[in-house]
Parts: sequence; C-alpha cells; structure tokens
Amino acid sequence: MMRAGAAVMALAMPAVASAAEADDAAVQGQAAQDGAAQDERVQVERAPLPEDIVVTAQKRTQLLADIPQSISVVGEATLERQQARSFTDYVELVPSLSITQSNPGETRVILRGINTGSVGSTVAIYVDETPFGSSSSLGNAAVLAGDFDTFDLQRVEVLRGPQGTLYGSNSLGGVIRFVTNPPALGEYEVRAQAGVEFVDGGGTGWSGNALVNVPVGDNIAVRASGFYRRQAGFVDVIGRTLEKEADEADIYGGRISALFQPSDALSLRLTAIAQNIRAGSPSSYEADPVTKKPITTDPYTGAELSGLNRVEFYPDNNDVDYRLYNGTVDFDLGFATLTSVTSYGTLKQDQRTDNTIAFGPTVTFVYQALGGRTDTIGAFLEAPLDQKKFTQEVRLSSPDSDVFEWQIGGYYTDEKVKLHQELIPFVQDTAQLFDPTVLGFADLLTLDLNSDYEEIAGFANADFHITPRWDVSGGVRYSHNEQTVQQIEQGAFQPLQGLPSPNITDGDSSENVFTWSASTRYELSDLSSVYARVAKGYRPGGPNVIPPGAGPDFPVQYEADTLISYEIGVRGETADRSFAFDGAVYYLDWNDILVFGAFDSAIGPVGANDNGDGARVYGAEVSATLRPTAGLQLAVNGAYNDAKLSDDTPPVTGGLEGDELPYTPKFTTTFSLDYEWALGGDATAFVGGDVQLVSDQSAAFDPAYRATFGRRLELDGYEKVDLRAGVDFGAFSVTAFARNLTNTLGLSNVADFGARPDTLVSASPIRPRTVGLSVAAGF
Repeated sequence: MMRAGAAVMALAMPAVASAAEADDAAVQGQAAQDGAAQDERVQVERAPLPEDIVVTAQKRTQLLADIPQSISVVGEATLERQQARSFTDYVELVPSLSITQSNPGETRVILRGINTGSVGSTVAIYVDETPFGSSSSLGNAAVLAGDFDTFDLQRVEVLRGPQGTLYGSNSLGGVIRFVTNPPALGEYEVRAQAGVEFVDGGGTGWSGNALVNVPVGDNIAVRASGFYRRQAGFVDVIGRTLEKEADEADIYGGRISALFQPSDALSLRLTAIAQNIRAGSPSSYEADPVTKKPITTDPYTGAELSGLNRVEFYPDNNDVDYRLYNGTVDFDLGFATLTSVTSYGTLKQDQRTDNTIAFGPTVTFVYQALGGRTDTIGAFLEAPLDQKKFTQEVRLSSPDSDVFEWQIGGYYTDEKVKLHQELIPFVQDTAQLFDPTVLGFADLLTLDLNSDYEEIAGFANADFHITPRWDVSGGVRYSHNEQTVQQIEQGAFQPLQGLPSPNITDGDSSENVFTWSASTRYELSDLSSVYARVAKGYRPGGPNVIPPGAGPDFPVQYEADTLISYEIGVRGETADRSFAFDGAVYYLDWNDILVFGAFDSAIGPVGANDNGDGARVYGAEVSATLRPTAGLQLAVNGAYNDAKLSDDTPPVTGGLEGDELPYTPKFTTTFSLDYEWALGGDATAFVGGDVQLVSDQSAAFDPAYRATFGRRLELDGYEKVDLRAGVDFGAFSVTAFARNLTNTLGLSNVADFGARPDTLVSASPIRPRTVGLSVAAGF
C-alpha cells in the first residue's frame, strides 16, 4: 500500500542531479498511477509525488520509503548519465555491493560480505519477475551472475539482506532486480545512442543503442531495443606471439516486449531477451605475490615489459549467451489480483583456458614416455556449459488496504545443467593441436557433469496496519528440492592411473527448507520512520559425485546453508526535501556455510562442495543527500562490514576462525557532487563527479599461499575518481565522461597462486583511466 509517509530519495542515486532523479521518479510514479507498469498492478491510495521513488521489490507497487528493509535503486537517468552498462559501472552506487570479475560474463556478486568463494550463488538475479541463473551449486552460478546490459532499463533494484520468503533460494545476501521499461500504450517513441571511449594504455571502445515503442491499436503496444558494445582491451599477452589488448570484448543483444491490455482488469506481457558476450583473454595480469605489482620482465625470456601483461601459451576465450523468455498475466478478480509468471531461460558458456603451466609438464611426460615424442606439449581446457531453466509462479495479491494486505503463491522450477570439460594437448612451439590417438585414445581427458535440479515451493506474506503510523509484516516459505548428478570421466589418463575409461559415478539428494521473515515499521512523523526486520534465507544443498579412491573425508553431499539477519534502520528527510537520510545496522548469522575445496582421490585432486561451520557479519550502511540550493546535490553512501569466519573451514578450503570473508572490504564510501543549470529554452547543462574509497580486503581462502607466506592473500585499498558533464537539449543530449581519472590500479580479484609462472598470481584490476563521449537523440 502506498501511504502518505516518508518519501526519502532513492539512496543508491546520489550521483545524479536532482532534476534527473525527479524525472526517473515521475516516470515510475506515473506508471504506478495509470497501470503502465504491468508487472505488479495495484490500486493506489494517492498518486505518488514526482520526487517519490516507486519500487516493486516486494512484488507489489510501493513507495521505497514504506518498505521496512534496505533497498537501493539505481534509476534510468543515473545509468544513462554515468554510462553505466554493467555491474562494474554502478557497483560503487550501492552500499555493501562488491564484485569480482576477470572476464565479461564471469562475475561474482557479493552483498554484505556473504561469500566464501564457493560455486553456489548467494545473490539471486531477477529480470522483472524472472529468476536467472542456476539454483544449484553444480552450475557455477556464483561466477556466472547475469550481467544484463542496462540500456532501456527503468531501474535496478538491490534488496540487501536475505529474501528467502518472496524470492526463495540463493538470496542469502540479497537480490538484484533488473526492471525493464514496459511497452507504453498509445505512445510512439524512438531513441538512439552512440558513444566512443579511449582506455589509457589500451584500445578504443564504442557503443550503439536504439529502441522503438509502437502502439498497435488502443490495447496493444510493442517495445524493442538493441545494443552493441566494443569493450576496449588493456592487457597484453606474452608467452606465445605478442598480442596487444587481448582482453577486448564484444557485447551485444536486444529485447522485445509486447503488452496486451484489453481492459483495466486484465493484462498480458510477453518478453524475450538475448545477450551475447564474446570475450578474449581475461583482464588480469601477472603480479608479484606480495606487492601485487605488475611484472616488468618476461618470466621465460627475461625481456623487459611495460604495461599489464599476461602469460598464455594458447589463447584464452570466453563466450557467454543469455536467453530469457517470459510471459506475465495479471488479472484483477476483485477480491485479489491473480498473477502468473512463466519463464524459460538458458545460459551457455563456451570457455577455453590455457592450462599449460599446471598440466604442461605432466602432459609432456606422458607423450614423451608413451608416445615416443620429443615435443614440449602444452594443454588447454575446453569447458562448455549449457544451462536450461523453466520456472512458473502463480500468486494472489490482495488489494491495497488501510488494515490488512496479503499475498499467497506457489513456485516451481526445473533446471538442467550440462558441464563438459576436455583437456586438449598442443605443441607449445607451434600452438598446433596434438593428436591424442598416438596413445590409443580419442581423448586425453574428458569430464562430463550432468545435473538436474527440481524445486517446488509455497509462500505467504501479510502486512498488518495496526495504526496509521505502525505496520507489522511477516512471511513464510516452504521449499522442497530434489537433485541428481552424474559424472563421466574418460581418456588416456584413466588407465594410466589404473582406472576404467569411461568411469561413471552418480549422486542424488533431497531436502526441505523453511524460511521466514518478520518486520515492523513505525512513522515518527510524516517524514521519518524507523524499522526492524528479522529474516532467514538459504542456499540449496546437493549431491557430490564420489571419485575413485576418494578418502573418508570426501563429502557425499552438502547441506543447505542458512542465514538469519537482524536489522534496524531509520529513514527521514526535511519538509523541503533539501536533506534525506537512510541508515541501517545489522548482524548476520550464517550457518553451515557452503565452501569448495580440492579433495584427494585416485585421479588427483577433485573439487567438491562441502559445509563449514559458520560465519558472522556486523555491519552498518548509511546514505545521505543534501540539496542546499536549486540544481546542486551532494551525496554520500557508505558501508562497514566486519565479516569473519566463526570457525575453521574444512582443511582443504584453508579458512581459519577469525579470517575475513573473501572480497569484502571493511569500509567503502562514495562521495558525489552534481550540479545542473538551465541554459535557456529546453537546454540544461550538468556537471558531476564521484570519489570512491575502498579499504583493504582479503582474497579467497588459499591454503597453499598461506603455507608459503604465512598469511592470507590480500588486496590493497584504493581511491577512484569519476567525472561527467553534458548538455541535454530535450530531444538531443551530449555527455562526456572520465572514469578512474587518476588511473588508480585498484584490484577486484587476486587468485591462481600456483597456477601462474613461478610464484606469481593473477591480478584483475579495475579499468584504467577511460575517457569518452556519448550522444543521444529521441522523440
């Protein structure tokens, strides 16, 4: 229910001038008022003010200020002015959000520090009403978060804290929702953008986007958009012939959506989304294991180097394809609105990784000893992944009420993942593929991991408005999942280790999980409120496949890990909206944490999921916006997260009690300043900038690094400065921007100790200084 309570500005939007944010909010408010936003249709008590921020995070259209939990909104105007197209571009706008990324399409998303480096996701990704990505921990979901292009998005909603009642599995840390612009009935719209950018020490990137909205009669509208981005590279490859800017990537795709609304009571929306990512080598360089500074000499030839360099003997490659199809029906039955959401999504990855440093000596020995060869042999890993996911949700939502509101629904998903891994030999001197049939086998080593995940769930949620200023809410969800997995190993390595080829192993699991939430909110005045929330989230457990010769400590299966969050928050603003504040403190109690480790077996170390004991997080978040005069906005958002293990992890993972959770800086802060002013007519000019501060953080648990250096692998803190300026003429706009103005070598990921030359590690930096220009036109 939309109530006349506090309407604090969206606190993930500090970096945009107030007029732009008002435009965002006005669009969202009008959508809620006239029913254009067809995802969640409700009656509203009053039309939102232009400055109000409207969200659908709780599967019902509400004012952001009326929701008793931490939510950030990054609106369309923010995304466009900052040229924010992916996670890496807007991560600094959301408190407690961090990511690790070496390749486009391979991103780990972390909220409030909930991360142990495992392969199961702790943040659920949604596009409108549709979940995207694997629910299980057998599909590499943790590093394959859907990084959808933001062109023609209405907003990005980030729900922090567990969302197990409404969003189900994998939402321990929270949920990220990409909310698309729906087709607009009775309106024509055409818009296009083009841009170019230049990367310091790298190449030139460019982009082009376009959209069209066309009404078909009074009751039908179609909206289509497309985009293409060339992301410039900045890392050179050595080890084979030199390749400059080998981490260049092309990202392209589109979306089409049709809306049929024959009456105020009934609407049907059909949407199809496609996005392709074509990336070369990772954006990571060979670094000193202690200082993390780039190498200055070639580790093999001793030649002097400049810039950022990566060793590869065979070219790496990473192609990722997203496909998502959705049909949403809303039908007003009078006593409630019936919503049906049917979706089918696929995620395909075709990845090639040079493994010569790790496997080259072994492969060379095998071929020289058994194949009579004298060549030095390398090896690369081909690892295609194919995920298919069907979901169906049906729910009933009561009309808005001053007394009592409710939701009840059911959810079903069926997900299949096929992961194929093949070790392919090649001659290092020529990079020509080498025929493994000289050993009498078609393959050197292949592994197929085929899994099936099926879940059914029921949920209910209720809001009690005890007085005009006091609300109490609660929700429950019961989930049941069943999983099966089969692993097939075959190739020349099998009989060399006394094992059959093929070798087939199976596993299965079944579990029930109950999650819940309870919250209360009290309005201290019309413009301020406090809230408290307790909630439980979970991530599914599942089966492992037992390899031959596995030891007694090898886990047959792993249990669901669960998290309970305790949160207290306050929101408020002044009557003239010149100052707004949002803050929260929280404690997260994480049990049976899911970890990933390499266990000994007859075929060598085998990765498997396992459970540790626990972890905890003490945290606080704050956002504040000050508008001292017309057109001027100053803002700050920051987070403190003290995230640590409560107990040791299993030894193969290498975490010790008191260790910080990976990739969770204790402090993050972003300061923003924006100013806009009228130039006359419809023209408006704007300038702005951000300063981001990130403290030191620990990398993934690594027993080998700790044994060598006596401590954890760490990432140093850094500062980053972004600037932007432009002129908006109404139908035409020009924007100039500079990211990472001081060219800081900040790091988002450091890993692969023992898998790089000598004792080097692989370091993934934020993008170097990038300057660019974008033009847009529309009517």
